[in-house]
Amino acid sequence: MTFILASNNKKKLAELREILSELGIELLSQSEAGLQLEVEETGTTFEENSRLKATGACDLLNLPCIADDSGLCVDALGGEPGVYSARYGGERCKNDIERYEYLLKKLGGAENRAAKFVSVITCVFPNGESIVCRGECPGEILTAPRGENGFGYDPIFRPEGMERSMAELSADEKNAISHRGRALEKFKAKLREYYADK
Repeated sequence: MTFILASNNKKKLAELREILSELGIELLSQSEAGLQLEVEETGTTFEENSRLKATGACDLLNLPCIADDSGLCVDALGGEPGVYSARYGGERCKNDIERYEYLLKKLGGAENRAAKFVSVITCVFPNGESIVCRGECPGEILTAPRGENGFGYDPIFRPEGMERSMAELSADEKNAISHRGRALEKFKAKLREYYADK
């Protein structure tokens, strides 16, 4: 059985391949399936954007397609950057460092530094059915970046119950508590149920 990941992100592909191989599923990136698709993320929620991406690929390939949408939500900033995490700050922020520095500047000396990483994974099937799973990793925003691992906002995020930033954790430590790791665990269980009912 073949599934398509509506992305060409190598890290996401490797992570999902490992999990889906346990279920006897072969996962291809959209480029491996011969699809060049850039879906405009017009949704206002992670759920809407992940569905847009999965549906766009499924409609064209007529195969089950998986997409994820994820980001950082900071309480004191009203949930920003949220669905705009990858393009936060617009044109003035051209890379991860500029984006998290922009966030730190906006947050300033705020006492409430509570935040969470969110990941929503959606799988759309050609018959119109779908599976949607959400994973969250609560924590807080540090006052300065720490660590060399990870990417995105990892250096300024300290997960709840940890002394280290997300960028100071090993890959295994991060996967055990990450928003995507939690969403993937739920997804694996729901996918098993889905096929058990068929």
